[in-house]
Amino acid sequence: MDAKLVIALNEFLYVAKGLVVIIAIVSLLTGIMREYIPQDRLQQTLTRHEKWGSLLGALFGMLTPFCSAAVVPVTMGMASMGASLGTVMSFIISAPLCNFIVLAMIYAAFGLKITVIYFLITFTAAVLGGYLISKSPWRNEIKRGDELEGTKAKGCSGTKANTCGGVSTSASRMKNAMAGAWSLFKRIIPYVLLGAAISGFSAAYLPADMVEKYVGGDSFGSIVIASLIGIPLYLRIEMAIPLLKVLIAKGMGLGAALALIIGGTGASLPEIALVSAVLKRKAVIAFVGIVLITAIIGGAIFQYVV
Repeated sequence: MDAKLVIALNEFLYVAKGLVVIIAIVSLLTGIMREYIPQDRLQQTLTRHEKWGSLLGALFGMLTPFCSAAVVPVTMGMASMGASLGTVMSFIISAPLCNFIVLAMIYAAFGLKITVIYFLITFTAAVLGGYLISKSPWRNEIKRGDELEGTKAKGCSGTKANTCGGVSTSASRMKNAMAGAWSLFKRIIPYVLLGAAISGFSAAYLPADMVEKYVGGDSFGSIVIASLIGIPLYLRIEMAIPLLKVLIAKGMGLGAALALIIGGTGASLPEIALVSAVLKRKAVIAFVGIVLITAIIGGAIFQYVV
């Protein structure tokens, strides 16, 4: 067998077996949390405690399963209940960047220290971003009432928002939790395996000098470029993490890698299109700006401080 093919296969098996275990555990925990902590109650709590809206919105985002389509029905529910733009903004920043699956995968790839710092950066950005938008002249740039009519609030499996996992409501709570965990696992695992395959191919065949040329070294420019290119790339975290680990080994800077994760998963084109169903134009611009600034600042911290 060709030596490079052996390298690719070994890399695939090494990455895949570790991530499959991580995803299985986190899917199980997420299924249990979503069954015993109903989203409708959380949404009502957010509207009753607006003083802490930005913090609560960011915490709520952490509990959202890794499914971009879940952002729309949940934010629509929050908007219809009267939640402030600050609360909603904190949620839509935190949900793709700080949920448990993202944190678990970063931990599996980069270890505890990087995960903790990544969480502090993105969670702080979610809270601060929501707070600042709530104090700005754009604080009313959220759709209400008739503006939300006609928008189909579907979850990631085509069901209502609070059952984003195809969970049957007639079964026992634990059975519901297991069904939700299995549904989440099935949705994510193909991307995990694809990401492992891409990382294996990259480890064997991607020239290191190409990586170093565009996003290598410790230049600030590479961090900015990585933050910006993540938007059109639409990086699913399941595919991005194993690939970036290989790219780092080939010369990509840690700061550029984390900037790419934040920019690509937080403000991808599909994500922007989804939140546009709930946010008005200026709020969408603010959302993208906050994520990109977070990606650049976060990348700089990882590159020059960590």
